[in-house]
Amino acid sequence: MKIGIIGLPQTGKKTLFQVLTGSKLQELTGPPKPVPGVATIVDKRFDRLVTMYQPKKETRARIDLVLLPKMEQESIAKGDIFRDISDVDALCHVVRAFEDEAIYHAAGSVNPLRDVAMVNSELLLHDQVFLEKRIERLQTALKKIKDERQGRELELMQRMQTHLEQEQPLRLMDLSEEDDLLIRSYPLITRKQLILVFNVSEDGLSDTSLLDQVRDLCAAQRMEAMTVSAKVEAEIALLDSEEERQEFLRDLGIEEAALEVLTRLCLKALGRISFFTVGKDEVHQWLVRLHSSAPVAAGAIHSDLQKGFIRAEVMKYDELMAYGSEAELKKAGKFYVQGKDYIVVDGDILNIRFNI
Repeated sequence: MKIGIIGLPQTGKKTLFQVLTGSKLQELTGPPKPVPGVATIVDKRFDRLVTMYQPKKETRARIDLVLLPKMEQESIAKGDIFRDISDVDALCHVVRAFEDEAIYHAAGSVNPLRDVAMVNSELLLHDQVFLEKRIERLQTALKKIKDERQGRELELMQRMQTHLEQEQPLRLMDLSEEDDLLIRSYPLITRKQLILVFNVSEDGLSDTSLLDQVRDLCAAQRMEAMTVSAKVEAEIALLDSEEERQEFLRDLGIEEAALEVLTRLCLKALGRISFFTVGKDEVHQWLVRLHSSAPVAAGAIHSDLQKGFIRAEVMKYDELMAYGSEAELKKAGKFYVQGKDYIVVDGDILNIRFNI
């Protein structure tokens, strides 16, 4: 599962990608192409579990990122950028919201709401063009020979076309499992979850007015939004210790690092939750699909655990923190034994019992 980072030129998406992945990008020659990377999930729960258990090994969860070529008129006209976008599972749109006379803006001025509308329109237009062509092919094919499956697909395509004509992304459509199977392989970009990341100046970090302006739009179009200062995050990343980073954040009046918020939103966009396994040997954070059963979560650890699953011993993170130790948690009767039907909740701490 991959998050694609998109945006217009000079928005700071490259800086943000470098901070997220801890990598330094080399200047590329030749045609622009996607750059893969891996981001470590920033999660305070993991840090507290490490402090509690003092394990020999710490393993954080990670997600795959792809820095996509900038959305310029040439790449939009050729359609290359859309082929790259269709290959990811969710999108993070970095939007410039900082003023800097030394950095040009493709549209001549900084206007984040305009840029959001423009990029969203291009994504909608891409899907409309694809559907128009597909509808034409289906209509031609059905004139030659009647086919039930193609007939169902044509009806679905026409419904989707009507939906897009109302300037609504396809992720707002309720589709049945049968519908999803018909179109799963198609490059329909507006079906993907979308996160808006407004890249602000340091002075803009405490200003919520921009998020207030897009709140209704995000609610209506099922998008997430947040602010980040890629420049500030890059400065934080250069600090030597976690203590220095926390002090830096406190000096700025920031309670939660933007990268923690962003990685959490990325997991939400991918439909993933975290669970943990703990002990003196290792504290490990795992990712699993939302609404996964305990055996499926066990399979994320190792396929043998899913095959031979007997039960899951479950601790709730908040309860463990409240009681301070496993021993006190068990005394309070807060140690749960769950079977195959148990649905794992974000933050669960699992110990899998199995037999092969």
